[in-house]
Amino acid sequence: MATNKTSAAPKVKNTMSWKNAFKRDWQLYLLLAFPVLMVILFSYAAYPGLRMVFMDYKPAKGYSGSAWVGMETFVKIFKDKDFHRALRNSVVFNLLDLLLGFPMPVILALILNELRFQKFKKVSQTILYLPHFLSWAVIGSVAYTMFRPSTGLANIALMNMGVISEGIPFLTEKWHWAVSYLLIGVWQTMGWGTIIYLAAITGISGELYEAAMIDGANRWKRMWHITLPGIKGTVVTMLIMNLGRIMGSNLERLTAFANSQVKDFQYQLAVYIYEKGLQNGKFSMSTAVNLFQSLVGVMLVLIADRVAKKLGEEGLL
Repeated sequence: MATNKTSAAPKVKNTMSWKNAFKRDWQLYLLLAFPVLMVILFSYAAYPGLRMVFMDYKPAKGYSGSAWVGMETFVKIFKDKDFHRALRNSVVFNLLDLLLGFPMPVILALILNELRFQKFKKVSQTILYLPHFLSWAVIGSVAYTMFRPSTGLANIALMNMGVISEGIPFLTEKWHWAVSYLLIGVWQTMGWGTIIYLAAITGISGELYEAAMIDGANRWKRMWHITLPGIKGTVVTMLIMNLGRIMGSNLERLTAFANSQVKDFQYQLAVYIYEKGLQNGKFSMSTAVNLFQSLVGVMLVLIADRVAKKLGEEGLL
């Protein structure tokens, strides 16, 4: 019995020269050119300036005239008690920020995804996103007005309801300030973070939800067994990126809530860099602290990425 042998079809390489690609999508490349130029100019072009951390840099003398001191700047920083205090406060508050603030966008995205009344859903999303566009100066001034111990709206409302007998020093006592500072930070950032998770949820196949509904799964079970596993990769990626910010601090946020009574907690690395480095003209010191923050942040991202991969996740890099 004769058999027909058919040869495998040759693979066609789908290649395109860069000239043809640019000719076809030149508008996209033009839009991409400006942000890429900004990154090169303000990030990579600034790298040669990092050599000032090994110098007693004086702007009037420039790089060529400033004395070379090696690791002396780092030694002075690591022996400075104020640096230790700023480092401790930064790490503690950033860890608390991560612990309180990271789950909230995920929870909000899950809740918003379950809303069926579209107009209410859109209004809710807009209200939740708006705080992200407010500057910390505005948020700080409004917060101090609302949370004054005697005349603040929050304390007056609580006293009128009989919850408290005297005003709570939300922003004028360090322990109350710490709680208020963290919760206001969560409120300001949680709405914007939901955008990423809602976008990830839209990529989950609707057939999975239909099959689960046929099997009798309620909303909670569909959320737990379909939605959460579907965005797990996004959650891991965002967690890795947030771990890289553990050493960072926001000077605008800290100065917006600054007062003499909370100096012990408000004094973080951003304040240390500004007061010890920039105000006193010690540019080598401020650059060295920034470099230290960046190196530790990169190390944390790499470690978290390695751990995520060992646990079976894709990781970030």
